[in-house]
Amino acid sequence: MAAEIKPNKQGAVRKPVLVNKIEGCTDAISMAILVPKVDVVISVSDDKTLRVWQKRDSGQYWPSIYHAMPSEASSVNYNPETRRLFVGQDNGTISEYDMEEDFNRMTHRRDYIAHQGRVTSVIFSLACEWVLSCGKDKYFQWHCSETGRRLGGYQAVAWCLCMEFDEQSKYAFVGDYSGQISVLKIKDTTFEHITTLKGHSGSVRCLAWDIERKLLFSGSFDQSVIVWDIGGRQGTAFELQGHKDKVQGLAYIHASKQLVSASDDCILGMWSMDVKRIETPEWIDGDSCSKCGAPFFWNFRKMWDEKTIGNRQHHCRKCGKVFCNKCSGKRSTIPPMGYEYEVRVCDSCHGTITDEEKAPLATFHDLRHSIVHIDLDATRNLLLTTGKDRIMKVWDISSIVH
Repeated sequence: MAAEIKPNKQGAVRKPVLVNKIEGCTDAISMAILVPKVDVVISVSDDKTLRVWQKRDSGQYWPSIYHAMPSEASSVNYNPETRRLFVGQDNGTISEYDMEEDFNRMTHRRDYIAHQGRVTSVIFSLACEWVLSCGKDKYFQWHCSETGRRLGGYQAVAWCLCMEFDEQSKYAFVGDYSGQISVLKIKDTTFEHITTLKGHSGSVRCLAWDIERKLLFSGSFDQSVIVWDIGGRQGTAFELQGHKDKVQGLAYIHASKQLVSASDDCILGMWSMDVKRIETPEWIDGDSCSKCGAPFFWNFRKMWDEKTIGNRQHHCRKCGKVFCNKCSGKRSTIPPMGYEYEVRVCDSCHGTITDEEKAPLATFHDLRHSIVHIDLDATRNLLLTTGKDRIMKVWDISSIVH
């Protein structure tokens, strides 16, 4: 992999430091979150439990609340200002609780009958007093958190898997199984469909939002991350390629302008977003090589005329043009375009890529468990990773935050 972990001034390798490992769940952990500024983790699991883990004097986390849910607990959201907790379930219900200040007790407040399938994401907006959610019934819904009444909904083309919400503009972003992202302007009881973002070839698994620069980040089953310029309104999209398996978690660090990505490949990526990046070119198709003119294997007429065997088609990742293997046999990293590992480029473009352009703009770290979800506490530079191994790990990422 081209992007290397850089040493700091003292010569030590900068990497995440494992602070705690939390074990004890008997089934897959759907989601886990850090409570800001306190040593508390809240997890929900397919074993129908919600657990609140507190750090004890021994330095280990132990459950202070073990609550059985009616159905598999699939998503969770906590608001530290009001201490309101929202838990989405596999049966489509969202349960709301009031958490005690000492995190030793919680009280059921109400249920929202929101979906007819698994609730994949839930967000509570205090400013709007809305509970927003999406689920595998293909619906995005929002409810009034004061009355519990449903206000509105939107049906996507496929399962809704993740979402983000901007309280200032009231824009909702809903990622679905088809690889599309629906951009909606939410009003009290209605919505306006602004656009549909299409760029991924696999399901959209996670989203993150840069509230200052209005950038939307999406991670997908296709192993890529796409950066969408929502605020610029120019339709600009940058690709970030560094993972070898589906991207399951994203988090944005506003202070350092870094994007954190996590994947099924056990790798944590730290991407610098405070740099000028180049938009990925659209691929140009053709019947023959752009350089030597050799026909591709479906160009029967030219193969017959030239009495030759057709070639396989390849695209240069830098210019987007189509070439045969002979004219595009070189490899190079192109970090400004998001390619942190070597990709195919044509002979012409290979000669134009400078050493400065090859300088890594991301670092990658092996966390030694396949990641299904991450959560960031930016106030303390702590990152929580939830793995397929039913283990949660708390990492100190101070050394890799610029």
